[in-house]
Amino acid sequence: MDRPATLRRLIELPGVSDLEYRALLKREFAEPEARAEHPEIDACSQAIFGLTADEAQAHPRPAGWDGAEHLPTARQVDAFEAEGWDVTDDKRRPLRTLAHFNQQLWLAIRGVAGSLPFQPEDTRPDAWAASLAADAKRFRKR
Repeated sequence: MDRPATLRRLIELPGVSDLEYRALLKREFAEPEARAEHPEIDACSQAIFGLTADEAQAHPRPAGWDGAEHLPTARQVDAFEAEGWDVTDDKRRPLRTLAHFNQQLWLAIRGVAGSLPFQPEDTRPDAWAASLAADAKRFRKR
């Protein structure tokens, strides 16, 4: 099943795919305790969201906060998708490093703390529009 083109992918943010690869090679890298031994995890988070996982954990939640960051991973994947974010790999498995970024992403999506990285608007034409333009061009040549 193809994912919709409108979803932003966490793994495509700068540095995340490298960290995901390291977690694939060494399972312990995906554990939350790995941040103490690997400062590059916090550096990546700071660069992307403007806050680390520890800062996100300590940040007060507004009244009525639903605790989405504490949902089971499979439910978070669905919840992130509903918010326009794909937090899976190319095989649609949840990212191993999701626990390093989920709190920051939830806070940033909801505008509570941190920020989302800038993403320029996609100016590429839709596939159907390009096909229609090609058909029109061929028609004019007749």
